[in-house]
Amino acid sequence: MADTNLNETPRGSRLHIAIFGRRNVGKSSLINALTNQNIAIVSDVPGTTTDPVYKSMEILPIGPVVLIDTAGIDDVGDLGMLRIQKTLSVLVKTDLLLLVIDPSDDGAGEYEEEVIQKAKESNVPVIVVANKTDRHPGAAIDKIKERFNLPVISVSALTGEGIHDLKIAMINSAPKEWVPNTILGDLISPGDTVVLVAPIDRAAPKGRLILPQVQTIRDILDNDAITLVVKERELKAALQNLKEKPRLVVTDSQAFLKVAADTPKDVMMTSFSILFARYKGDLRALAEGAKAIEGLKPGDKILIAEACTHHRAEDDIGTIKIPRWLEQVVGGTLDFKWVSGHELPADVKDYKLIIHCGACMINRKEMLHRIMATQAAEVPMVNYGVFIAYVTGILKRTLMPFPEAREVFEA
Repeated sequence: MADTNLNETPRGSRLHIAIFGRRNVGKSSLINALTNQNIAIVSDVPGTTTDPVYKSMEILPIGPVVLIDTAGIDDVGDLGMLRIQKTLSVLVKTDLLLLVIDPSDDGAGEYEEEVIQKAKESNVPVIVVANKTDRHPGAAIDKIKERFNLPVISVSALTGEGIHDLKIAMINSAPKEWVPNTILGDLISPGDTVVLVAPIDRAAPKGRLILPQVQTIRDILDNDAITLVVKERELKAALQNLKEKPRLVVTDSQAFLKVAADTPKDVMMTSFSILFARYKGDLRALAEGAKAIEGLKPGDKILIAEACTHHRAEDDIGTIKIPRWLEQVVGGTLDFKWVSGHELPADVKDYKLIIHCGACMINRKEMLHRIMATQAAEVPMVNYGVFIAYVTGILKRTLMPFPEAREVFEA
């Protein structure tokens, strides 16, 4: 898990805005104009930007965003083709696309039409940005508006003209539900008590909490509720000291059995990972994926996917504990493969099950894309929390706060 400042919105929770366009149309200049900072290298030499570059910033009233500067969609040569593929791969994590065009006679053509089509296939809204208005007359802009049935905003990244209008268009075009408003706010009311169980073991980061725990605490406070944070050994005493039962107990998945035993049956209990399965993805799809565990046989191929790289402890959850638990359930040896980072393997159809991390370091759109890609390949997926709840026999209980997901699992 990556470290995070309590006042800093993590990248995975920011609206991702990608800047696409041909070489030298002014993509990097546009980022500098939007941020009012010289954060992207600007050069008259085509192809200055080679790989996607990510910049976290704030655009009010959208809030925290990530701007993604990409290589030109008209790059040339074998290396250029690889850069174009890298650029197009950004679409899986893009919430809003700015397509920058130089409004000259050849400033809009097959390259732009391909991007627009691929964005449409990925349900990514597109704003066409006609840059360099300080060099081109209004007639050229009108031709672009006639060609594309999309919002077209005229700007000059050099002078700043039109940048305000572009920000307004970005606000209007940004997906309204690009991320849920709350992690658990819809499960609690003001004044409710929520107990969070945060084990402190060798895998816990020294001197701080992990990101999902921090975000959950903030969400409870934002919803005017009360939070009590304890280790699993202190949970029973903490519950006994409360005058009233808590509304909800949320635990790290690895302490499920201890927490389930100490939490009264009439108190809702779930895990951080299950909360984030809903917050960052599709909990119903992941709960349905758990049913596939019953049909696994020795020798089946299993993919364990993590969205970030981190130092692995001696008894690591992804490489040691999950394989051990699953082979105990199956009753034999399984063929495990591991992948970490921002991309799943291109072809996943040979796997019988994909077990994914909690996705705290990627955005919701990318996690949904991963779920949809596995569904298209007819490969079931679960995340760590759903998987651990299943193999410990308490998945139904941890899904009690989420009746739709529980119904899917029980169907």
